[in-house]
Amino acid sequence: MVEFLAQTGLNALYAASYLSLIAVGLVLIFGVMRVINFAHGELYMAGAYCVVALYAQGRAPFLAAVAAGAVFVGLLGLLMERALFRPLRDNPLGGLVASIGFLMILQAAAAMGFGVRMQNIPPASQEVLVIADRVRLALPRLWVIIAAAVLLSALWLFLKRTRFGWALRASAQDREAAALQGISIDRTARVAMFIGAALAGIAGALTAPMVSVNPNMGHSVIISAFIIIIVGGIGSLEGAVIAAFAYAFVHTFVATFADAVIADIVGLLLMLAVLIVRPTGLMGTRDRA
Repeated sequence: MVEFLAQTGLNALYAASYLSLIAVGLVLIFGVMRVINFAHGELYMAGAYCVVALYAQGRAPFLAAVAAGAVFVGLLGLLMERALFRPLRDNPLGGLVASIGFLMILQAAAAMGFGVRMQNIPPASQEVLVIADRVRLALPRLWVIIAAAVLLSALWLFLKRTRFGWALRASAQDREAAALQGISIDRTARVAMFIGAALAGIAGALTAPMVSVNPNMGHSVIISAFIIIIVGGIGSLEGAVIAAFAYAFVHTFVATFADAVIADIVGLLLMLAVLIVRPTGLMGTRDRA
């Protein structure tokens, strides 16, 4: 029983790792740009299809395909910022609707380019880390855990220790005051969008061999991401990471001992419970009047 619980815990750690990348990217975009990007799940999907095109079909090295996916999805983010969100900067509802439209475009492009059938990608490695007789971790899952730890640590250092990171945080806290201090709002928005999109693309690219890649794969991910950022506190990067781990562990254990549908319901109940006790989320703060 102990080994079974340990194995389930490792599975939850893997889920928490890629969900934290997606949620942190979504929070970063919202914090700096004040727009809810409903197409964020499709950016995750785009990263997965980059691996399909370059690794599964093009025979490129897996890590090279992941890196290319991060850059490609980051550039998609820049396109969204320039063509959709910047013209609608003063119209948050318009930006939300535009992101839904872009979501449909990405889904249609994936279906036209790769078909609507689910695609299974061969794993980049068959090696397994044996921790105990019945506790094992596939090497590709370990890569996801390590990548999430490295990328989130690098992002934290960037935001806390660099001048441009300070500018991003200032823009997130008060865009008008930041502009008065000479900070370029357009530039911070571009950087936030590139980083946030790239994190989603990396998550999709790294997990592509372990999921069924299809044009609709972003749906469940974006729902989980929204639950996570609400539980963690809208606008809080630290809260998103904590909530990602809490949600992933609850969802994984419930899905293992019951089923996935009940796990989804429990995840929503977790969100409701947190909002009842703390309406701003675990680490959220109330807006100043």
